[in-house]
Amino acid sequence: MKIRHYTIPIFIPQLACPFQCVFCNQEKITSRGHIPDVNEVRSIIDEHLSTFPKGNKHIEIGFFGGNFTGIPIEDQEKYLQVAQPYLEQRIVGGLRLSTRPDYIDEKVLGLLKKYDVTTIELGAQSMDNDVLIQSARGHTAEDVEKASRRIISAGFRLGLQMMVGLPGDTLEKAIYTARKIISLGAKETRIYPALVIKGTKMEEWYNQGSYKPLPMEEAIFWVKTILPLFEEAGVEVSRVGLHSSTGLLSGKELVAGPFHTSFRELAMTEVWWDRLNVLLHEEKKNKISISVHPSQYNFAIGYYGKNRKRLMNHFPEVIFQKNPLLKENKFHVDYY
Repeated sequence: MKIRHYTIPIFIPQLACPFQCVFCNQEKITSRGHIPDVNEVRSIIDEHLSTFPKGNKHIEIGFFGGNFTGIPIEDQEKYLQVAQPYLEQRIVGGLRLSTRPDYIDEKVLGLLKKYDVTTIELGAQSMDNDVLIQSARGHTAEDVEKASRRIISAGFRLGLQMMVGLPGDTLEKAIYTARKIISLGAKETRIYPALVIKGTKMEEWYNQGSYKPLPMEEAIFWVKTILPLFEEAGVEVSRVGLHSSTGLLSGKELVAGPFHTSFRELAMTEVWWDRLNVLLHEEKKNKISISVHPSQYNFAIGYYGKNRKRLMNHFPEVIFQKNPLLKENKFHVDYY
């Protein structure tokens, strides 16, 4: 039976981050301006645990939304200690956190190892120094490389997050960032198209006309170009597109940019079309049957059946079937 993975998110917005990146307003992105205390963290964990279905599953507790390793050591320990009973009783299988690459050193890693943290995610955002400077990240690509090596050497699972469409970014730079993430040994990544959020420097630039976010179609093209690179390298893409917070869904906090609640499906639809469009060169038959791995079934059919509709312009009948024996990036075709 397939193991289902769940992460219990604990958001600590803006805590201990001395920088104000041009795209960042954590309170509005997460809809959480409040920093939870220990009792609240425990309640959040218990509440999430009560919602998970029975069965074979792996659960992690994740500390997100700020610069976790930049907060005082005693506060880090306070949060990490809350999770210990859940680890000891094997209710959860690991801890993860997100932080900045310039807040990783041997002392920090020693503390995280002590409390059984398993995964460390770094907000790399880009591996191009010009993009990092224009985005006011406050760190360099070299900082990401150095921190990544330290994390892996200390035995942690490495995650590297990237953004596409930041000031100064290009498709070539985004591809370069993806390839660097792979070469640095990351086991997972998250891909976020840059959005213009209220209360950020990018909003000011957008209103002045000096910054334009990627149009939706272009953002989809960039991401669908990048996704196969990670797939071929065996890097897990744990998220595509920003979390659908209340502020983003209502439109109250989103000024502009390629936000969509199904962004991953939109991008994967195009990834699969790149694979399936070779069938248009085949001779028309009465029916075509396409088998794909179950995890790729909806992506192959496409968002609102887009790929099926494309194929039906060429074939009289198109059906999709699930075959767990196929690799996730492969398909099999039968003609009738």
